[in-house]
Amino acid sequence: MNKVVANADEAIHDIFDGATIMVGGFGLCGIPENLIRALVRKGVKNLTTISNNVGVDGFGMGLLLAAGQIRKHIGTYVGENKLLEQMVLAGKVELDLVPQGTFSERIRAGGAGIPAFFTPTGVGTIVGENKETREFDGRLYVMEHALKADFAFIKAWKGDKWGNLIYRKTARNFNPMMATAAKITIAEVEHLVEVGELDADSIHTPSVYVKRIFQGELYERRIERRTVRKATQNR
Repeated sequence: MNKVVANADEAIHDIFDGATIMVGGFGLCGIPENLIRALVRKGVKNLTTISNNVGVDGFGMGLLLAAGQIRKHIGTYVGENKLLEQMVLAGKVELDLVPQGTFSERIRAGGAGIPAFFTPTGVGTIVGENKETREFDGRLYVMEHALKADFAFIKAWKGDKWGNLIYRKTARNFNPMMATAAKITIAEVEHLVEVGELDADSIHTPSVYVKRIFQGELYERRIERRTVRKATQNR
């Protein structure tokens, strides 16, 4: 039951060229920084990545883009990454943009064993093109398929040696559902504790979903866009 590995490099030892990888977090919050850096060092190519966004230039998943390791990305938001825009326009990266709610539900469905579902989001738009539609109670719905992956990279605040995980605030976005939707879920945590130290009622991801866990070494906790208020003169 002890699922602890020494570091990120050991955790990703079996990731292969062409793998599909889910990456948790929202913006730069709650992203598995150590696993991403290890993946860059490993140098695997032709990856399909599934995440809300693709990091920023020079950080997070932006490192994978710069290294030319991503072949296709499935996500919801790409507005902070100039490199991604350039690569998509140049035909170097295939991009599949999905409405955020649909994206979340496709991952949840993948983890729950639901192959597809119907949603009104995207009906009559480019999102719904070439997809099956069906009418329910007088309203048209489009069918969306579940998302699954070979690996899921998860970042949590605390975890124990069995792989039980607790997230903090915004870092909880996408991480829990992705942990359920991959063949192999790898978790990096800020604090690795002994079994029994976590409050059972506070656990967000139970250990059954986690195959490997380790304590991360470096977290930069960058801010995507820093906004400050202009100083006002006292009168």
